[in-house]
Amino acid sequence: GEDYLVSLNEIGVPKLRMNPMYQAMLNGGKGKDAPDREYLQDRIRSASWLIRSIQQRQQTIFKVTQSIVKFQRDFLEHGVSALKPLVLRDVAADVGMHESTVSRVTTNKYVHTPQGVYELKYFFTSGLRTDGGEVSSESVKERIRDLVAKENPKKPLSDQAIVATLKAEGVDIARRTVAKY
Repeated sequence: GEDYLVSLNEIGVPKLRMNPMYQAMLNGGKGKDAPDREYLQDRIRSASWLIRSIQQRQQTIFKVTQSIVKFQRDFLEHGVSALKPLVLRDVAADVGMHESTVSRVTTNKYVHTPQGVYELKYFFTSGLRTDGGEVSSESVKERIRDLVAKENPKKPLSDQAIVATLKAEGVDIARRTVAKY
């Protein structure tokens, strides 16, 4: 319909589960000696903790990605030119987690979008002032790439000419920023 569906790619990721034999050993006749019983209980506790931790990690990745999709919906529909400025703090507040958690979750994780495959970190971009508010620096870089691609190779645009073009489009940018981009 009108919404985007976020799903985790779990292909090739084995389902973790505990072998019921160990629980049976704990409940049954084997493992009645206190050291054996304690050892089995400790191993079962450790395995349960690991399984829960991995499930929680997957859930965190899912929540963060859903939040990014919510904030960057225009990008998903229209491409890089519609990318909005976004900071970790915004997503962290939205999902109720710390910024450092969101940072770790988005590192080396990728999302397949209608616009292509992007690292989750890609969606966190600073903003530049425009006449109509703010625009992401990534969309300005894309606009500069377009201008450079369309320029006459025999008479390339100067940085100042690019600044003037962007100013005419309402983007307030310095010449040194254009040179950097």
